[in-house]
Amino acid sequence: MEPVLGRAGDRDTALMGIDLFDVEQLLLTEAAEPPLPPQDAEARDRVWDMAVRANPSLFDGPVVACGGLKWMDPCILRLSWVRVTYRHYALRRVPGATALPSLFVNVVQPTDDGRVLAARMSPSTAAPGRWQLPGGSVEPPRDGAALDESALAGQAARELAEELGIDAAAEDLKLWVVTCGENGSIGLTYLAPALPEVTLRAAFAMVAAAERVQGREPELDGIALVHSPDELAGLAGPHADYLDPIVRRFSGCR
Repeated sequence: MEPVLGRAGDRDTALMGIDLFDVEQLLLTEAAEPPLPPQDAEARDRVWDMAVRANPSLFDGPVVACGGLKWMDPCILRLSWVRVTYRHYALRRVPGATALPSLFVNVVQPTDDGRVLAARMSPSTAAPGRWQLPGGSVEPPRDGAALDESALAGQAARELAEELGIDAAAEDLKLWVVTCGENGSIGLTYLAPALPEVTLRAAFAMVAAAERVQGREPELDGIALVHSPDELAGLAGPHADYLDPIVRRFSGCR
């Protein structure tokens, strides 16, 4: 696997333990999962089984991990990706084992008055009560399809629709920044067209109600609209490590 390479990011974000990278083009290549010693695989499975017993809603579905990053040009980033399942990340709790960094997409959804939407994870999720941007883990392509910039934007658009009830075309989402933070996790952050507050709140209420009618708890149980990191700090509960730097950059606070 290639190492996850960094470049000089925003000085303020570096102090927060997270880097933000400006990327104009992503080049994606698939790589094989590194071989895992049998004892690490057994320990991973034990940790995963314990997690499932504690939270039966956990699902060992297919996801994409980051195999490495390499700068090809000042604003062109090559990203290698690896097919794994969610149980792979149980390796983070196995002493001496190494898990690949996770890869996820998320979306900055602005209001037409310049605020950013933050969303709170429901109690049944793997990160209960955490404030973050709408988004989710990258999924591998199916039926021989390619994982490219268009596919990633499509996954980001799907997350907006599923979590917030907002229908945005993939081509209307712009890759805005790449983050590298907790556990080396790589986030691909897209910028969506601005919408009125009333539209956002109505769409979220509708999608949450539809989930409850089906007997399911929505993945997100609340939203907030913030102008600045100061307002973000007033949201009780844990925050995703990238949230403050992203809001800071969007609001122009330095």
